[in-house]
Amino acid sequence: MRSVILVYNPRAGNGVIKNHLDFIFCKFQDAGYTVIPVRGARPDQLDPVLKEADAMKVERIIAAGGDGTINQVVNAMVRNDIHVPLAIFPVGTANDFAYYFSIPGEVEHMVDIALGDHLQNVDIGCLNGQYFINVAAMGCLVDLSQRTDPNLKSTLGVLAYYLQGMVELPNLRPITMRFESEEFTGEEKVYFALVMNGKSAGSFKHLATPAEVDDGKMDVLLFKETPVKDFPQLALSILTDQHRDNKNVMYFQTSHIKIDTDEEIGVDVDGETGGSFPLDIQVVPRRLQILTAVNQGKRDPEKTDRYEQLEEILYGRGILMRK
Repeated sequence: MRSVILVYNPRAGNGVIKNHLDFIFCKFQDAGYTVIPVRGARPDQLDPVLKEADAMKVERIIAAGGDGTINQVVNAMVRNDIHVPLAIFPVGTANDFAYYFSIPGEVEHMVDIALGDHLQNVDIGCLNGQYFINVAAMGCLVDLSQRTDPNLKSTLGVLAYYLQGMVELPNLRPITMRFESEEFTGEEKVYFALVMNGKSAGSFKHLATPAEVDDGKMDVLLFKETPVKDFPQLALSILTDQHRDNKNVMYFQTSHIKIDTDEEIGVDVDGETGGSFPLDIQVVPRRLQILTAVNQGKRDPEKTDRYEQLEEILYGRGILMRK
C-alpha cells in the first residue's frame, strides 16, 4: 500500500487542523494511502521518519501549518534527499508561500489538491546552508513573528504581527549593510532587507509581484533610510503595489547575493530564527515539486482582498495615480 506522511503543527493558527485529522485520514485511506502522521516539525521528529520513506513507499508529503512548518519540512526533505511531491495545508498564522499557489483555506479543497497530480517545480533559497521557501529577512522588526505572543497570534492571526510592529515602531532605525551580487554591489543604510522567493511576506500580498518560484532568481527589496515625512507615502505604496518605484526602495533580482553588517540585528527565515552574518544566499533551482490546483492563480472576482479594495478607494479619491 502506498503511504503519505502528514506533518502537522497542532498549534498553527487556531489549532484548526486537529479538528480535521479524521476527515483527512478517511479521504486518503479511501484513495489507497496509508497516512503516517507526525506531530511537529523538528529534526528529531522528522528525520527518523523520512529516513524510512523508501521502505514505507511514501509517495507524497503534506505540511500542515504556517510558513515555518513548511520550512522545517522542506529542510528535512533536502537533508534526507527526498524528492516526492509536497502538498501544503495553509492552516498557520502566516501562509505566504501558499498564497503564491492560490491554495484555498478549506481543508476539503486542500485534500483534493493533495490527492491530485497537478505539480509545479519550484526553486528554494539557501542561506548559509539553511533552506527557505518564501523569504529571508534582516534588519529592524524582521523578527516580529518570533517576539509576538503565541496566544495573541492564535486569537488575532496576522493582525497580532501588525500590533506588535506598532509597539516597536519607535525603535526603527537604519542599519548599514553591505551587499554583493552581480546585479548590485554597494553599501546602503536600510531599515530592513528582504530576499524573496514568493510574492508576499507578513501577509503583505504585493511585496514582490514580479516574483516567480521557478525562474532561478530571488527578488531583493531594500527599504532604505527614509525621511519621516515620506513614511505615509511609502506605507501606501507598499499596500498598493507601487513601492518598487519608490525612491526609498531598491529592487532587483539575483541568483546569488552576499550580505554583511557590523551591527547586531535579527535574521528571519520563513518566520523562524535565521542564520548569522555574513549571509550567503543563493537559489537551488527547481528543487521541489509542489502539488497545486489545476486552476491555480484564477481568482474569484467577488473575493477581492483588502489591499485591492484599498487601492480602488485611493484611486477613486485621486490620492494615487494609476500606472
